[in-house]
Amino acid sequence: MKETITDLMERRSSRSYSGRQISDADLETILKAGEYAPSAMGKQSSVMVVLQNKDAIKELSQMNARIMGSSSDPFYGAPTVIVVLGDRNNANAVPDGSLVMGNLMNAAQALGLGSCWINRAYEEFESEEGKALLKKWGVPGDLIGIGHCILGYPLDLPKKAAPRKEGWVYRVR
Repeated sequence: MKETITDLMERRSSRSYSGRQISDADLETILKAGEYAPSAMGKQSSVMVVLQNKDAIKELSQMNARIMGSSSDPFYGAPTVIVVLGDRNNANAVPDGSLVMGNLMNAAQALGLGSCWINRAYEEFESEEGKALLKKWGVPGDLIGIGHCILGYPLDLPKKAAPRKEGWVYRVR
């Protein structure tokens, strides 16, 4: 149990990756952790799309960069991108998908991998281009984008956490 708490407290976002792909075993473990994220009323309505194909990642990266108004790679060269989506008709799609994202990143930490939550998935998959990508990838449903979990072997060393701010916790007894 102590390792779990340590992983939760030491996980940091990685924004620089080696080109080496993560192992299938590690990927399966991370995806399983995502599948076991809590969901409102146990609906399990989140969807994960795993991209490891360089062309597919590049296509999505360029779309994300355009939304951001940049030409840089918002995925920082990560060899794996997990797109987390939610059922548009589920009022809890965003919180449920956010819990999936948290589980993915915490599982990556436990396995010694780097991860980072990348935004703009909502804007991507609201667009006709994004909807066409989902169709091309064979992903059914009326889905909204929640986030991208990038994964890989980090080149940057984890930084120490900033001191915690005051006022995080209020106790009512």
